[in-house]
Amino acid sequence: MSGNQTFACPPPFLDEQGFSDGGFLEGRVCQPVGPINCCLPCPMTQWAYPDSFETMSEAANWVSVVSTVGCLFLLLSWAVLPVDKTFRHYLSISLTTAVVFMNLGFVIPLAAQPEQCFDAITPNSMKTSSVCAASGMFIILGGWAGVLWVFLRALSLHLQICWQLVVGRNFMWFAQVVGWGIPGVGVILAFLLSGVSFRFGQSCHINHKNSLADLWIPLLVFSGITIIIQFATFGYCIKVYLASLADNSASTEGSNMPSYTNSIRTMTPKQAYRRVRRVIALQWRGIAIVLIIIADVIFFSVVFVFQDNTVESVKNDPTMALPWALCLIDSKGKKEPCLELASALVVNMPTIGAVLFLLGMNGIWLCLLLGRWSMITGWRDLLISSPSRSKREFVSVDARLDDLKKDTRSYEMLSRDDSGKVMEQSVTPSVVTPISPTLARSQMGSPTMSNNHNHNHNHNHDPESGRRTPDFFGQTQRYHTPARSFSSPRPPQQPQQATVTWDPTETYARGTSPYPQDNNPNNYVNPLGMNRL
Repeated sequence: MSGNQTFACPPPFLDEQGFSDGGFLEGRVCQPVGPINCCLPCPMTQWAYPDSFETMSEAANWVSVVSTVGCLFLLLSWAVLPVDKTFRHYLSISLTTAVVFMNLGFVIPLAAQPEQCFDAITPNSMKTSSVCAASGMFIILGGWAGVLWVFLRALSLHLQICWQLVVGRNFMWFAQVVGWGIPGVGVILAFLLSGVSFRFGQSCHINHKNSLADLWIPLLVFSGITIIIQFATFGYCIKVYLASLADNSASTEGSNMPSYTNSIRTMTPKQAYRRVRRVIALQWRGIAIVLIIIADVIFFSVVFVFQDNTVESVKNDPTMALPWALCLIDSKGKKEPCLELASALVVNMPTIGAVLFLLGMNGIWLCLLLGRWSMITGWRDLLISSPSRSKREFVSVDARLDDLKKDTRSYEMLSRDDSGKVMEQSVTPSVVTPISPTLARSQMGSPTMSNNHNHNHNHNHDPESGRRTPDFFGQTQRYHTPARSFSSPRPPQQPQQATVTWDPTETYARGTSPYPQDNNPNNYVNPLGMNRL
């Protein structure tokens, strides 16, 4: 009995032998004291951080709630409102969905309030807590999907600006396979090779075992590639801008001269700069989103890996935490005097808080950068403003005023009788206007002038002529093939066959010469003195 008292664990530590093998056993923080193992009570963050840590973690989860609401507003607007109000794009929709998944990893624990510990010294894992499994799955899925969709967005922008390629349907299907296929495989590998458990805060995170190989290194690789592509695009933009400053050639943009704007080699530096500037003006929101999310993911990865490695190093070398453990023993289990010593073993609370808040604010950034004021007005028009529907009375078929306002070409004037004739007895009298073909031909001296004059004379005396619209375009003129046409190659003609006759009746020229054809010298008119007074 006295031996048991000698090797009893000092408070606040607990003897490992008094607990079962349930929960996440690798999550216990224990040190051997003689023949027994003394373990720190669960959760570890309760002893390494001040009491405000839980409050800070809960506040970060509420930020995730606001972020989720903003993302759902964007997704609902893209689904319901017309495209001219939202300017939706599959890259934006998929990225917003990925951020929703990541936020759910923090929102679900806030709503469920799960128990972080299986017993007094063992944290819960995905096998002992369904909330932990769901939280960890959404965090890993959202992290993978977010990194890949910002990578695809940066790749799309790079192809458009630097290579002038139009990303079409093939790229869209490629993006869907990569953007959702790789995250699905990543989640499966993370659950099979590592698992998730309560590490810090109310959300579950990936365990230390194999986490570098199945999660952190691939995420950092894709993040690094995204940064390289983004800065390569920036470098190209700077190069084009500097080249445009040194270009003194006149630009053909906006002129009527033919230009091959789809070729990089034929574009002048100023034309290339204008094109790049237009693309950046349209895509600057996407560029900002890529930089923000990549920065958040890299920051979260570095901080979490550092925290994970620090805890594992303490487990492997208990002497690192010996001053802190002795402080807890001397203070009879009071953590406040020992927090300064604990800060050397864990990541400080401001850094952890910055990571959690930045992850929760991704949805807010999406709302600010992808949201538009036209979405608000679109919902207002959809929910508040009722469409004005005029009460239609019974009117005749030729009084369709509403349809006339929409499209004047759909208006038809029908006959007032039941004969079914269109444009009859309901229009103004037909008058030969200055643009009439009849008048135009008569003024040009056409040989059909007399015929047209007689026709118009008879037409004006017709009692029905004032109530009918003449058919100006019903008759088609016969086309006479020119004798000397060079539209197609022809063999050379013989000299005796090269004689071309001219028939004045085929044109509108006069059939006789205005000058006298006799040999009387008194009838000669000097061409140079015709207008002399």
